[in-house]
Amino acid sequence: MNEENIDGTNGCSKVRTGTQNEAALLALMEKTGYNMVQENGQRKFGGPPPGKIPRDMYEDELVPVFERAGKIYEFRLMMEFSGENRGYAFVMYTTKEEAQLAIRILNNYEIRPGKFIGVCVSLDNCRLFIGAIPKEKKKEEILDEMKKVTEGVVDVIVYPSATDKTKNRGFAFVEYESHRAAAMARRKLIPGTFQLWGHTIQVDWADPEKEVDEETMQRVKVLYVRNLMISTTEETIKAEFNKFKPGAVERVKKLRDYAFVHFFNRDDAVSAMSVMNGKCIDGASIEVTLAKPVNKENTWRQHLNGQISPNSENLIVFANKEESYPKTLGKPLTLPARLNGQHSPSPTEIERCAYPFYPGTKLTPISMYSLKSNHFNSAVMHLDYYCNKNNWAPPEYYLYSTTSQDGKVLLVYKIVIPAIANGSQSYFMPDKLCTTLEDAKELAAQFTLLHLGDSDLDLASEF
Repeated sequence: MNEENIDGTNGCSKVRTGTQNEAALLALMEKTGYNMVQENGQRKFGGPPPGKIPRDMYEDELVPVFERAGKIYEFRLMMEFSGENRGYAFVMYTTKEEAQLAIRILNNYEIRPGKFIGVCVSLDNCRLFIGAIPKEKKKEEILDEMKKVTEGVVDVIVYPSATDKTKNRGFAFVEYESHRAAAMARRKLIPGTFQLWGHTIQVDWADPEKEVDEETMQRVKVLYVRNLMISTTEETIKAEFNKFKPGAVERVKKLRDYAFVHFFNRDDAVSAMSVMNGKCIDGASIEVTLAKPVNKENTWRQHLNGQISPNSENLIVFANKEESYPKTLGKPLTLPARLNGQHSPSPTEIERCAYPFYPGTKLTPISMYSLKSNHFNSAVMHLDYYCNKNNWAPPEYYLYSTTSQDGKVLLVYKIVIPAIANGSQSYFMPDKLCTTLEDAKELAAQFTLLHLGDSDLDLASEF
């Protein structure tokens, strides 16, 4: 590190002294949290990613740290054959409150100088996602079939189609009596050759529902309503929920076949939930629960559209049940169609047409970021614009493929937003595959905008 380093830039030589070089490398290691060692004529930068337990740290150092939060029932440190740990461990406390305290006080804790650990909830997942189920199958049929082919089945969760309530959405969630039972079932079904009713099914772990602390739930005054008809309007929903107490509903936000109903008062929301759950609206039997607030403290959501609301409740993003789960394959949605199936162009929407370009017409160079969002019809362009508006780096696209049963190559993009990659959601990937590259990229961008909550597209998560 004390040798001079010559860096060629645009044909010019730039000489850095040993001291300058050493300072630059130290700054890099300080910034990233990685180490740098030189051996056998090469310099290696890297090591375990920051946030993991140092590989040479063991129970004698770790247990006292985690005991600060409460009495430990069990501590499991994952080990390599070499004798080093794998960089992570599982800690079980005697009470749920102690585990929650451990997360609060030890997440991002500096366990050694310059070494920070990440602490989060570990859940024993007992639920599997089963895809490619025939849409005409009823819950009872699916439950009986899963009990025949796997052991320990407790329940099956099936959601009706948004467009035809007599059919399912082509997937189900199977609940097992234990994590072990679910794991054994997944092992049996995962090879991809297992068939139900003559169909090759898709099997994976279901995303566990995020737990919300009781204190936060006690403040919620928003109801989550699902299984609505696509044709049902926000006005109809508001009128139905206002019946038990006129004027109780503040506003309604409907997206496709589910909605969020905001109340002025929490007690009215709880009462309405009891009254309205199971009721019929436009011929559909609805399910009503309290909306679950998640990611309340994620600053990137607070800075949505470049501003922070002074009302702390407005920083809560509501998400419930199947809306975060993978859905069945199908044709991609197209922009600018709204998710609720009703697209009414606003007065300021740009007319899409071509005008003649005459010789001598004066042109002015501009940046696309100086335009307004309604100048963009493509979700890919809109996402790029959205990131720039929030002073984020451009989105990163990663392409994946698979092959359908009839031999078609199916494509899907995973999108990473670098500015929020370390938050609760490290990437965005749509729940549908496409046959063309353009459709796959457009769908991925649309899916990302939906989950980021871009109000300009009316695809916002509820705030």
